[in-house]
Amino acid sequence: MELDGKVAIVTGGASGIGQALASELANQGARVVIGDLDEAGAQSTAVAIGSAGGESVSMRANAADAADIEALITLAGRQFGPVDIYVANAGIIGKPGLGADSDWDVVLDVNLRAHIRAARLLVPQWSSTGSGYFVSVASAAGLLTQLGAAGYAVSKHAAVGFAEWLAVTYGDEGIGVSCVCPLGVETPLLQAIRDVDDPDARLGASAIEKSAEVISAADVATATVEAIRSGRFMVLPHPELLEMYRQKGSDYDRWIAGMRRYQRALRAL
Repeated sequence: MELDGKVAIVTGGASGIGQALASELANQGARVVIGDLDEAGAQSTAVAIGSAGGESVSMRANAADAADIEALITLAGRQFGPVDIYVANAGIIGKPGLGADSDWDVVLDVNLRAHIRAARLLVPQWSSTGSGYFVSVASAAGLLTQLGAAGYAVSKHAAVGFAEWLAVTYGDEGIGVSCVCPLGVETPLLQAIRDVDDPDARLGASAIEKSAEVISAADVATATVEAIRSGRFMVLPHPELLEMYRQKGSDYDRWIAGMRRYQRALRAL
């Protein structure tokens, strides 16, 4: 998909990967609507895009709330036109460990159901016009796992699965899908789990930082925009993740045993 003149929505665009994606899409000529619970941060991203010569508006929006997703789509239509690209980027790590039902509801709402609700609103229109693009910002945790955070690992696996389903089901109708699965990225989310005073949270942060080089959000944005242009499904900003994933698939029991050893080593630090 060519990006010049396209209309994009980016959730979680106040900081981190969302902010970088919004900026890179605008740099490539897209007109961007930014949603985030951090209203001031979303507005700051939009102002920065405008100062650089791009077109952007923002609003406070809960990415998991169907009414807020619809409001973002309405704002895009009013300001720029029909939505061409939806970037489901907003995500949370959730509480460490198994958690309570209410904890699972929160993380599944943001990391999975938000994607489903957005697709439910946009896919019918895209199918009718034969064009549209859905970007699921998942995680390497959706291909491997996340030590210490069951909700994050499970919800990101589910996000990858939903993106696969969209690509298979609607690819012949002109709808593109990309699924973004980075390892460690220097973002406020990573900093937050570094700072949590909980052994499982610290374990998760250590696992992320020691698995591969921690890259910038801009690196993820560059790889993602290239994937949108070329229509590539899987986006691996860390190339070494592919070999990790192959090793997992080639011998699942060996991989689980290795992850247990890795977990023990990290706990011993």
